[in-house]
Amino acid sequence: MLVVFLAACAGQSLLVAMVGGYGVESLRPVLPVSAATIPPLAWITFQDALIRRLSLRNVSLHAAAPAFVLFCRAFAPETIDVVLPLIFLVYGGAILWRLRASSDMPLARLEAGETPGLIWRVLGWALIGSAMSDVLIALAFVTGNESWTGWMITVSSSLALLLVGLLSGSTAAAGVEHDDHDVRAAPSPESVTEDGDILARLESFLSRESLHLDPNLNLSRLARRLHLPEKRLSSAVNRATGSNVSRYVNAWRIRHACKLIEEGSSITEAMLESGFNTKSNFNREFLRVTGVAPSAWQRREAAPSNVAPMTRVKKSL
Repeated sequence: MLVVFLAACAGQSLLVAMVGGYGVESLRPVLPVSAATIPPLAWITFQDALIRRLSLRNVSLHAAAPAFVLFCRAFAPETIDVVLPLIFLVYGGAILWRLRASSDMPLARLEAGETPGLIWRVLGWALIGSAMSDVLIALAFVTGNESWTGWMITVSSSLALLLVGLLSGSTAAAGVEHDDHDVRAAPSPESVTEDGDILARLESFLSRESLHLDPNLNLSRLARRLHLPEKRLSSAVNRATGSNVSRYVNAWRIRHACKLIEEGSSITEAMLESGFNTKSNFNREFLRVTGVAPSAWQRREAAPSNVAPMTRVKKSL
């Protein structure tokens, strides 16, 4: 779905360039209908990458958006300037609401950290921004300031191409666990005990199975192996540790990487053998857990110290 979405964005940018830049007026009637496919595809891609695999029936329901725009284009073209921005606004708001409202991202890769969550937030705001730009362009025509529309279209198209590049260049956009679970009410003693039991089961499982070393591990798979609901595991880890599942698992990975570095492995070898695919994710999590960069840790490990390096990491965990 990510490939389909990126292709749709690129295709829309090409259509805008052909009409606005080269005056191919025969394509102008297609623009609003093709534009109306972008927000539904963004939502479907977001859901398919992070939340759950969508059935054909669920996907087909979202075809109503471009179908309705096609109907408006044929029978009520004056409504396009209202309908199209509303579609962008609704889908952009839905992505932002889903990211904020729930901490459970079952299909997200725990290795990726929080960067993809940021990318999808930017995309949600970009959809809303596109709706605003459409409104401004319509107002420019209504107020007789058609000369403004050229730079408005240029700016919005450039931002769209930038987002396409950002998404296509980031495999993390297709997987991250965003788990900012906000626990406002104090848990009951029974909950605290149960959370502790779940955390103990998780620690025992990771010590025994080393599943955390798999870079493709996600919340759904981890919960399934522990025979727990995804939301229950996420909530228990959050309340018991004050952190989310992604950070908790990555801390285990960093501890493993520190051990490998102590044993003489290179930083790249330690990264790959500890469940990380990218240097940026590894460096970020290493700094968060140990307080220093991997290269600094390697140098410090070689220097004499009163406290063993692994002891310092265990304390930080």
